[in-house]
Amino acid sequence: MATLSLEEVSKVFANGVTAVRSIELSVDEGEFVILVGPSGCGKTTVLRMVAGLEEVTSGVIRLDGRVVNDLSAKERDVAMVFQNYALYPHLNVLQNIAFSLRVRGVPRHERDQRARQAAEMLGLTEVVERKPGQLSGGQRQRVAMGRALVREPAVFLMDEPLSNLDASLRVQMRSEVLRIQRRVGVATLYVTHDQTEAMTMGDRVAVLRDGALQQFAPPQELYERPANLFVASFIGSPAMNLYEATVRGNADRPVLSLGEQRLALSADVARRHPGLVGDGRSIVVGIRPEHLTVAAGDGDEAARERTLAVRAELIESLGNESLLHFVTDARTVRNRGGVFTATEDVEPSGDIAAATAAESIARLDPRVRIAVGDRVELAVDTDRILFFDAETGETIRAVASPSAVGSVPR
Repeated sequence: MATLSLEEVSKVFANGVTAVRSIELSVDEGEFVILVGPSGCGKTTVLRMVAGLEEVTSGVIRLDGRVVNDLSAKERDVAMVFQNYALYPHLNVLQNIAFSLRVRGVPRHERDQRARQAAEMLGLTEVVERKPGQLSGGQRQRVAMGRALVREPAVFLMDEPLSNLDASLRVQMRSEVLRIQRRVGVATLYVTHDQTEAMTMGDRVAVLRDGALQQFAPPQELYERPANLFVASFIGSPAMNLYEATVRGNADRPVLSLGEQRLALSADVARRHPGLVGDGRSIVVGIRPEHLTVAAGDGDEAARERTLAVRAELIESLGNESLLHFVTDARTVRNRGGVFTATEDVEPSGDIAAATAAESIARLDPRVRIAVGDRVELAVDTDRILFFDAETGETIRAVASPSAVGSVPR
């Protein structure tokens, strides 16, 4: 068993482009760590530096405590699984799995035995004599994993290994990859642009943006306590609804102004967010789609103070839930080329792109009946709202509520 650590690792290419900026992260023994982020954020470059396929410009990479910066890819005890599988088309399954052992000079009897053991673990026993062209996408992926497994490496590196599979097979292979990794107990660094993969597979997830690490934490922490607007908008499906807002009132009765609408916050929310209150302060608020529900028509005054008036634009029925796309007079905030800006007020005009940019989403009970164009009152779980500094995009942190000793602060 081994560990992997990156200490202030950066990569600047010969043309002056900085691909990775002072990355700090670690992978413990048996841990499954995900690198996630949009295309071009530096994920694969990090993986290639760990593998020895790219030189490190600055910083240190340690494998089980040993600095490996100057070791060649062959000298590092790592195995990499690529996006395109990189199988040899003229070799059968068993020969592909055993190829790395053959290169290392392992005796034929031993490499055949180890390859057959790996094939059995991966459910490939029935197809060991077939060549890659005769296999399904999932089977080819298993062969690629078998070739990595049979080497018994200290660390697995996986570069978007499921991206070439169709949606249903991708879901199936997620669980298979995890099952295999748990069984062999090897530290694994896995690259993906799919945040669903990141959330369902990772023990910890590192979110990258423009080569810089935004947050490194367990999936649930990223979801409940994102470090900034980028992480908040990237993690979660459907994405978090973000709005410009102004804080009014005092710590005993803070009120959010969203467009012409008002959302009352409890005094407890204000106490848990001491950096929030300040009459007239401009912030960005984040509301998850599942924290919106259709308001009861007979709600009391306090309940009505925690609702948003919206107009239904589209309803997606998914069987177990419905996604309500809606617009409201609150200005939505979107990531545009790395900059978070608010949409302009959008009136129905046939401009589909503009209208979509202004839409928000609520995740509702499928039994709720709403038609396009309906005016709807949505109740907001104000205790679950997230708050962000409008200038820096950083989260306005919460502290533990005095009335909830032992609870986890949001």
